[in-house]
Amino acid sequence: MTASELAEPRREGRPGPAPGELRLIVRDRPLSLAEHVDHYGELPAGQPGALITEVEQAGLTGRGGGAFPAGRKLRAVAEASSRARPGRAGVGSVVVANGSESEPASSKDSVLLSHAPHLVLDGIALAAGAVGAARAYLCVSHRTGPIARPLAEAVTERTRAGLSEVPVEVVATAGGYLSGQETALISALNGSAPLPTFVPPRPAERGAHRRPTLVLNVETLAHIALIGRFGSQWFRTAGTPGAPGSALVTVGGAVERPGVREIPLGTPLGSVLRRSGLTQPAQAVLTGGYFGTWLPLPGGAAVPVSEEGMRAAGAALGPGVLAVLPESACGLAETARVMSFLAEQSAGQCGPCRNGLPALAETMNCLAFGQPGQDTIGWVRQLTGLVAGRGACHLPDGAAGLVRSALEVFAADVQTHLQAGPCARASRPAVLVIPAGEPR
Repeated sequence: MTASELAEPRREGRPGPAPGELRLIVRDRPLSLAEHVDHYGELPAGQPGALITEVEQAGLTGRGGGAFPAGRKLRAVAEASSRARPGRAGVGSVVVANGSESEPASSKDSVLLSHAPHLVLDGIALAAGAVGAARAYLCVSHRTGPIARPLAEAVTERTRAGLSEVPVEVVATAGGYLSGQETALISALNGSAPLPTFVPPRPAERGAHRRPTLVLNVETLAHIALIGRFGSQWFRTAGTPGAPGSALVTVGGAVERPGVREIPLGTPLGSVLRRSGLTQPAQAVLTGGYFGTWLPLPGGAAVPVSEEGMRAAGAALGPGVLAVLPESACGLAETARVMSFLAEQSAGQCGPCRNGLPALAETMNCLAFGQPGQDTIGWVRQLTGLVAGRGACHLPDGAAGLVRSALEVFAADVQTHLQAGPCARASRPAVLVIPAGEPR
């Protein structure tokens, strides 16, 4: 994504970036603190309650995958913090900025952190003030270690400039697909293994250091920084009434220009893919990452890229992943490889993950690469029903949803594999990248 994609130049005197302008990543390089302030203006001072109300009115939802209303999270933590007795060092609550980005198909958070660190840090500062926090963590992926040092330097620069009332610690997360799940993240910050935990209590009540904890994706915090400056009405000038604002999406797979783009929510999927340039005819797109669903093409081209739009089409936006599958690839083979990865990456602490996911992965691999029997599909469907909704986290739900969508979207391939074994496309190189040796 480049600044040349702006639909119109910035206009002086406007309260925020004009319609059509990029909001989050405005240069092809990182903005210094001085450049950041020059572009966006000073960080505003105001009443914490007013910010929470403004975020609620903006309709901002989480950009990490869950699409939970950000204002509701802020208010829940603020209320819990007001009820809690101060802990050590007077900490009433904690803010955790989640940039761990453990989804292999996504790179939006690392691009945002490397190009607009001060926008995220602004969001942390505003959120900390809103919920009464005296401590904050900025968690980054272990795979993107090089950005941790510049981020720490940005924190130091802001402290010297008197812009950081709340100390921010930059932390590299552990490896593994589940390391970015919010309760796993809190567990790691508390000195335990980075594994999901059952709720209640929810992080808003008791999280890091047993204090009320606000966990928000770094892109969500960047939007909060803009809402704090320009207001909820400005935020809603992009997107749709039901899905306001813009979002960062990672476009990959069979496209000429893979990478991160900022789009108004509600943009038709076909429009987003055309901007990235298809390298060959496409049969489907994986939406929402390895935790998501398949959406057929060209039929899905008109689907709005938003959580509500994707859900209406039986798909998911999740962390904003759009991975294009060409006609030359086998969707069953791609799904089987992802399922093997997910089974390996599970925490192994609940029955659905410890037993169900390996069985589901094995059955999908038989369907994709082996000699499946007529009872194979029945067994796959039974397994998806057994694993969904029964774990400490939503990994089994996501895996089951991915498989169910594959059986529907690639129904013709299912019949071919059942009747004649693996198709020739199943042996071709994978389109979806599976991290090699990813630690758990």
